[in-house]
Amino acid sequence: MGMNETPSANRIHIGLFGRRNAGKSSLINAMTGQDLAIVSNIKGTTTDPVQKAMELLPLGPVVLIDTPGLDDTGELGAARVRKAHQMLHKTDLAILVIDGAQRPDETTLRETEQPLLAALKAQKIPCLIAVNKSELLTEEEKQKIASYFQKPAEVLFVSAKLGRQIKELKEHAAHLIRGEGSGRKIIGDFLNPGDIAVLVIPIDASAPKGRLILPQQQVIRDCLEAGAIAVAAREHELQETLRQLAKPPKIVITDSQAFERAAKDTPGDVYLTSFSILFSRYKGNLIQQAAGAKAIRTLKEGDVVLISEGCTHHRQCEDIGTVKLPRWLLEYTGKNFRFAYTSGNEFPQDLSEYALVIHCGGCTLNEREMQYRLSCAKKQGVPMTNYGTAIAEMHGILDRSLALFYEDPQEGL
Repeated sequence: MGMNETPSANRIHIGLFGRRNAGKSSLINAMTGQDLAIVSNIKGTTTDPVQKAMELLPLGPVVLIDTPGLDDTGELGAARVRKAHQMLHKTDLAILVIDGAQRPDETTLRETEQPLLAALKAQKIPCLIAVNKSELLTEEEKQKIASYFQKPAEVLFVSAKLGRQIKELKEHAAHLIRGEGSGRKIIGDFLNPGDIAVLVIPIDASAPKGRLILPQQQVIRDCLEAGAIAVAAREHELQETLRQLAKPPKIVITDSQAFERAAKDTPGDVYLTSFSILFSRYKGNLIQQAAGAKAIRTLKEGDVVLISEGCTHHRQCEDIGTVKLPRWLLEYTGKNFRFAYTSGNEFPQDLSEYALVIHCGGCTLNEREMQYRLSCAKKQGVPMTNYGTAIAEMHGILDRSLALFYEDPQEGL
């Protein structure tokens, strides 16, 4: 991500779904005015979901998701269809593309399109229906196709080839998505102009060369937008930084890995939390994840713990997910557990074998994807926490790390 680019997780995710050769890739090219997606008459040209970040007026910064055909066949085709459905979990707006040249009827739509519409409705994902190749249809045929879809579904007859109704498609998309954003702040709603926020940022082997990681960048930006003063220090410099400030800070925000030392060095009358906890509140469910942290106390010998990360970074020798968290769990509980790991887009639908899920802050995931993962755990009765709340619990400072957000840290837990 460039310094001037909107993070992918903060962009509107628009997924295009439909059968093979319906014209999903052609429609992406028509909407963007660029040859972004490979187009071919051969069925199944798009074999894996392809995500492209760009600016799309009047929507602004978006991620366009081109998906494999929903009618793909065979063992490999079934895997591609699963990948396409997996993209629903991060889709803020779906465009169902229908091949008008095939003159679909109610029977054929029932096979593929209607199940997708049902899934979209269940997940409360707004949807537009774009009937492509509409230049081949008569007005009577258009009316017949439109009659197959129940309100409030919006049906537009477009032509990617001729550029017809493309502007209208984008305007309808903007209208549907308007108001979907939460408008929430990461930390800015707790800061007043002139407040000082001290950010504890370790610079160690796992820190990327020459830049701050995404959560740190976003928290600094949020502080500045609130008119607050953001001060950064490494974990061993925190005490000296606090000593040199003319007035105490409102809050110390630390990398979760430095929680223990930051807690010792931060005065008790100064709020303390972590980047990961802020992101739990921002796009996750802080109450659910704090309760999940307390479930660590009830783990049994030999339980399976899933540690899941939203990104696919290169793992270091002291990696937090695969090394530090397992070690801290052993030290805190005195018990041995079995561990499973996932990263990136992979997240198991069936969580029944796990006694606990520990997730990263999810800075690279959009809110819808994070909410989907939390809902999976909640529906299956599996406690789910995140790195910040789990580490705070294991260092005995969970209540303190939540004090900024609740007068009573036990509220809702």
